Amino acid sequence: LEKIDALQARYVAALDSKNMVGWLETFSESDDASYICTTAESVNANLPISLVLDDNRARLRDRVTYVTKIWAGIFADYNTRHFVQRTECQALEGGLYEVKTNYLVVNTPSESGRAELYSTGFYLDHVEINEDGARFLSKKVIMDTAMVERFMAYPI
Repeated sequence: LEKIDALQARYVAALDSKNMVGWLETFSESDDASYICTTAESVNANLPISLVLDDNRARLRDRVTYVTKIWAGIFADYNTRHFVQRTECQALEGGLYEVKTNYLVVNTPSESGRAELYSTGFYLDHVEINEDGARFLSKKVIMDTAMVERFMAYPI
């Protein structure tokens, strides 16, 4: 649990500091590593609809490039603060763990300086643990609502 909690802390620290390379480093080197962002409504209706579908390691790398190079300077920047609470952890086969973690993200737009609720929901993660530590094999963000208060440049 200590390694899993440390991984989640590295993940949110990377996002809150806009360190996209650090964000990528929380994911497995496996070609199957993934980040998917969807809504509770889609999950409950068993619909495969996603707001973000980075379903392999190459797309995770592309996400870093888009945020840091392609989109850089063309959107109104904002700061985030992530608050997380692990609620479940189950051992799977092969050194994998399925982890459910509630999250709440507050954002502060640069132009207003006023904090506002950005997104709530939970992460459903598959975490691999080995001698090098813990990394996400998959991270599925399940948002409580289908909307965020503004555009979504950074992962949740």
